[in-house]
Amino acid sequence: MEYTYQYSWIIPFIPLPVPMLIGMGLLLFPTATKNLRRMWAFPSILLLSIVMILSVYLSIQQINRSFIYQYVWSWTINNDFSLEFGHLIDPLTSIMLILITTVGILVLFYSDNYMSHDQGYLRFFTYMSFFNTSMLGLVTSSNLIQIYIFWELVGMCSYLLIGFWFTRPSAATACQKAFVTNRVGDFGLLLGILGLYWITGTFEFRDLFQIFNNLISNNEVPFLFLTLCAFLLFAGAVAKSAQFPLHVWLPDAMEGPTPISALIHAATMVAAGIFLVARLLPLFIIIPSIMNFISLIGIITVLLGATLALAQKDIKRGLAYSTMSQLGYMMLALGMGSYRVALFHLITHAYSKALLFLGSGSIIHSMEAIVGYSPDKSQNMVLMGGLKKHVPITKTAFLVGTLSLCGIPPLACFWSKDEILNDSWLYSPIFAIIACSTAGLTAFYMFRIYLLTFEGHFNVHFQNYSGQKSSSYHSISLWGKEVPKTIKNNFRLLSLLTLPMNNNERASFFWNKTYQIGGNGKNRMHPFITITHFGTKNTFSYPHESDNTMLFPMVILVLFTLFVGVVGIPFSFNQEGIHLDILSKLLNPSINLLHQNSNNSVDWYEFVTNASFSVSIAFFGIFISSFLYKPFYSSLQNLNLLNSFSKRGPNRILGDKIINVIYDWSYNRGYIDAFYTISLTQGIRGLAELIHFFDRRVIDGITNGFGLTSFFFGEGIKYVGCGRISSYLLLYLLFVLIFLLIYSFLYFLNLNFF
Repeated sequence: MEYTYQYSWIIPFIPLPVPMLIGMGLLLFPTATKNLRRMWAFPSILLLSIVMILSVYLSIQQINRSFIYQYVWSWTINNDFSLEFGHLIDPLTSIMLILITTVGILVLFYSDNYMSHDQGYLRFFTYMSFFNTSMLGLVTSSNLIQIYIFWELVGMCSYLLIGFWFTRPSAATACQKAFVTNRVGDFGLLLGILGLYWITGTFEFRDLFQIFNNLISNNEVPFLFLTLCAFLLFAGAVAKSAQFPLHVWLPDAMEGPTPISALIHAATMVAAGIFLVARLLPLFIIIPSIMNFISLIGIITVLLGATLALAQKDIKRGLAYSTMSQLGYMMLALGMGSYRVALFHLITHAYSKALLFLGSGSIIHSMEAIVGYSPDKSQNMVLMGGLKKHVPITKTAFLVGTLSLCGIPPLACFWSKDEILNDSWLYSPIFAIIACSTAGLTAFYMFRIYLLTFEGHFNVHFQNYSGQKSSSYHSISLWGKEVPKTIKNNFRLLSLLTLPMNNNERASFFWNKTYQIGGNGKNRMHPFITITHFGTKNTFSYPHESDNTMLFPMVILVLFTLFVGVVGIPFSFNQEGIHLDILSKLLNPSINLLHQNSNNSVDWYEFVTNASFSVSIAFFGIFISSFLYKPFYSSLQNLNLLNSFSKRGPNRILGDKIINVIYDWSYNRGYIDAFYTISLTQGIRGLAELIHFFDRRVIDGITNGFGLTSFFFGEGIKYVGCGRISSYLLLYLLFVLIFLLIYSFLYFLNLNFF
C-alpha cells in the first residue's frame, strides 16, 4: 500500500499520452490520423478509467486507514531558496480524483457521438485529455507554486475549449472575456502566494499552516498584511468559481460545446476555486474577517445567480447561472466553517449538474435538426416545448436532475443543500433567510426550464426559418402511429424514426404500414444522423431522441443523482445504532486538522423537522413556476400571449411592476455586464484615448516644437551667409552700432537716476 502511494504521482500524467500521440500523428501521418479519428475516443476513456480505478482504491485506503500521505522531492536548492515538487493524497484529493474521473469518463463517452460530425473532433479530444491531466495535477499538488502552475494550465484549456468554434465571433469574444476575467483573480492569487512565501519562507502546505498560525499567535507580522495575503489567495478562487463580482465570464462560456459545459463549467474546473478554499481553509479559519468575507461573497453569489437565472431564454445560460448560485452555496458553507457540508454539496451538485448539461446537449442536438446549427434558435427555450413526446429518455433524465437541484428527497442535492440551510441558521439568520429564499428561487427557475422545454406543444414556427408558409403533410412517430395531416398555426411535428422506402414513402421501424408524404414534407426531411440498429441503417429526422452513446452517460448520471447522496447522509444503522456517515469517515483527518467535531449524526425527528421546511420551500417554488408557465403551453392559441410574456415579463399577466423590474434585472444580467462595459471597457478606452491625445499633442508637441523652432531659425540664418565680405562687414558694423546705442541709452539712464 505504501508503494502505491509513493508512485501515485503518475496519476496526473496517465491521460497525457493521448494529446501527445494525436499531435505526433497529425505531424507524421496526418491523413491516416484524420481518417481514423474516431478511434482516439477509446484510449482517452481507457486511460481515464485507469485513473478512476486508482482513485477509488486510494479512497478506500483513506476510509480504512484515515491518514494523509505526502511525497516530495527537491527541484531547486540553494542557500536562500528551496523549491520542492510532489503529490499529496488526502481525503480532499481523493474526493476530487473520483469526481474528475467519473464525470470525465461519462463526458468523453458522450462527446464521441456529440462531436462526431465536427471537423475539430481530434482537437476536441486533445484539449479534453490535456485538461484532465491539468485538473488531476491541480488536485494532487503538494504546494502553492505547483497548484499555480496547474491552475494556469486549467485556465488555458478552458480558454481553448470555450473558443473551440473560434470562427464564431460570439465564441471568440467569450473565450477572451473568460481569459481576461480570470487573469484578474489569478494575478491576485500569484501576489498572495508570493506574499505568503515572503513571510513564511515555504510553499508547502504541511509547513505553511503551522508557520502562519505561529506568526499570528506571536504577533510577529502585521495582522493587516496577513489578512491581505489571505484575501489575495481568495481572489483566485472568486474568479475560477465564478463568484461575484468576477462571475461574468461563466454564462458566456456556454459558447463552447455542451460536453465542455458539463465537464469544465459545471463539475470540475469551476470547482477548482472551491477546492482551493477548502485546501487553504486551515489558513483562512485563523482570520475571522476572511471567513466572514468568504461567507458574504458566497451568499451574494447565491442570490445573484438565482435571480439572474429567472428570465434567461438560452437553456445553457440558465443552467450556467444555476451553477453560479450553487457554487455560492458551497462558498457560503466554507465561510461558515462547514467543511464537510461544502464538499458534500460539491459532490452532489457535480453529478446533478453534469446530468442537466448533458440533457441540454441532447435537447440541442435534437433542435439543431429543425432550425439548423444556430445557437440562438437551437438553445432558445421559447422555441421549444412538447419535447417530452419526442425525447422521453432525455426528459426523464432532465427531470431527475431538476428535482435533485430543487432539493426534493431522496435525490442527491437534497441531503447536502438541507445541511447548508440548517448550518446557515446557526451562523446568521439574515444569511439563512436569503439562502432559504434562494432555494425557492432555484425550484422556480429550474422547473421553468423544464416546463418551457418539455411541456405543451412544439413551438418552432417554420415560417421564421424558411421564409415561406408551410403546407400540410403526413408524418409518422417513433411508434408507427399516424400524425394528423394538418396542425394549426403552421407548426409541424416531423417524423422521428423512418426507414427509406422510395421517393414518396416512409415506413416506421415498428410498423409495416406506409404513408404518402407530400413534396413539402420530403424537402424538410433532411437526414441529421444515422445509426445501425439491428443490422438496418435508420435515418432520424426532426425532433428525435439521441443515440445510445449519448443516452448511456445520462442514465449513469441518473443513478449517481439518485444514490450518491447516501455517502453523506448523517445517519445510518447497524447493530450498535446510529454511526457516522461515509463522507465523515473519509474526511476525518482533514476535519481533525481544522479542529472540528466529526460527529454529524442526527436523529430522525431533528432531520424530518429541518427537512420539511426546506422541502416545503422547494415545492412552493415548483408550484409558482407551474402556475405561471405551464398554462401557456396548454394550447397553441396562447402563442401570442406566450411571446408577450417572454419578451416583456410577467407584468402584463400579473399586473405587477415589481415583477417586471425583477424580470428586466434578470434578463439584462443584473446590468453588471453593462456596468463593466461602461466603467471598465469604455472607461479604459476613454482613458487610453486621453493619454494618446496628451502624448501626441503635449509630449510630442513640445519635442516637435523645438524641432520646428530650430528649423525656422536655421532657415532664416542661411540667408545671412551669402559669401560676400562686404555684406559681412556691413552686418558687423550694424550690430556694433546697435550695441553702442543700447549702451549709450543705459549710460544716460543711469546718470539721470543716480
